[in-house]
Amino acid sequence: MKERILLFTIVFGLGVFIYIFQSYFNTVWGLALLCTFMFIYALFMNLSYKLQKRKLQKYPQIINENYKPFVSVMIPAHNEETVISNTVRNILDMDYENFEIIVIDDRSTDNTASVIKDLEQKYAKVTALIRPSDAFPGKSAVLNDAFKIAKGEAVLVFDADATVEPNFLSKLIPYLEPKDVGAVQARKVIRNRNQNLLTRCQNNEYTMDTHFQAGRDSVKGAVELRGNGELIKRQAVEDIGGWNNYTIVDDLDMSTRLHIKGWDVRFCPDAVVYEEGIIYLRPLYRQRRRWLEGTIRRYLEYAGDVLFSKDMSLRASLDMTAYISQFIMPGWFLMEILIRGFKVLAKQAPPHMLYSSIFIGCVIGFGFFFGARYALRRYDYMPRLDATFEALETSIYLFIIWFPLVLYICFKILFMKKDMNWGKTAHGLVMEEEASIKAFIKKELQKTKEYTKEYTEKLKQILAEKTD
Repeated sequence: MKERILLFTIVFGLGVFIYIFQSYFNTVWGLALLCTFMFIYALFMNLSYKLQKRKLQKYPQIINENYKPFVSVMIPAHNEETVISNTVRNILDMDYENFEIIVIDDRSTDNTASVIKDLEQKYAKVTALIRPSDAFPGKSAVLNDAFKIAKGEAVLVFDADATVEPNFLSKLIPYLEPKDVGAVQARKVIRNRNQNLLTRCQNNEYTMDTHFQAGRDSVKGAVELRGNGELIKRQAVEDIGGWNNYTIVDDLDMSTRLHIKGWDVRFCPDAVVYEEGIIYLRPLYRQRRRWLEGTIRRYLEYAGDVLFSKDMSLRASLDMTAYISQFIMPGWFLMEILIRGFKVLAKQAPPHMLYSSIFIGCVIGFGFFFGARYALRRYDYMPRLDATFEALETSIYLFIIWFPLVLYICFKILFMKKDMNWGKTAHGLVMEEEASIKAFIKKELQKTKEYTKEYTEKLKQILAEKTD
């Protein structure tokens, strides 16, 4: 109810502001001012990033080789029998010695539990945790259960389809050492980015996120955890009371609560965790819906704490406030267009007023395009022409995916009952398709072999008859 009231107040207030003040002022300038603010802040982060990088080149970070905390790697798994074995074996190959792996079966209906038990029997570092069928649902509850038996001074959370390089943890650990740092997030990359248009756009979306996360890190802003490849101090987890069982985005919820408590969250672009991109549109919408709903609800729930926390740094508070503007903009833009369109049809305003709003919308779209192209050039080292083309298709992808979802989620929070619909992402689809293709090729080869054998026998028979 608190979230609903606060969102209604924001939406109603914004609508009244736009409708009334359009009679006295050109409120397009308000939208333009918001765009300008976002541009200036993005420029500020970019300059800070470059200054930080230049400083590190001149004065390289001194790594304390003695800081080797024991790490508990926790991997929740719900119906993940196709991928979990490969993930565990990959993580066991990390060159960091002080770690354990806790693999949690979360009420699976397939053979995940038996696969996890087999892994426990085979590898000394692996512990299997099988949750009962009536256990509290959700990833947060899974992690809270695993944390009870975890021995580590820090916990590292992976998704069930994660893969990393051997030096992954060695790169991540130094970022966690400072006393005020509560968590570190690795860079996420789509493993099957070249499979189709959706996976390519998802990877480019992740690259944009890397760009923004690195910028937020450079200004000591509100860096966010991303669920897969997040390393968190035990002390920080205990300080905020563990994971929130009643959120659908465990990572974003924890990020916010860490910042409110005064903990710094860092971002490490050099440590990369690879995951499987979604290859179909419908499950992609379902996943992004959960992410976005959890993000907006999280801001609404902790709005007061973000504004008035005594422990949260001013930089993190301002950064988080600035970041919220990306969710305000779609609603503002839609109301601007609708109200102006109504006034133009009612002949209360000239048509050029509507055109100015559409022009601002084009400016916003160009901003996303430029940001995507810049990120692809910086982090994926993409050639100029390729970066331009992929930035364009990614901007269109972002508009189609995120813009309608922001409006739908706001409608859902205002008028629909809150639920814990997780919209679980299906992993292993790529492996299943590869297996299907291999089976098809094997079958066709067998047919060819049989046909060749039959043809050879007939040829021998014909030759024998001619010889006779």
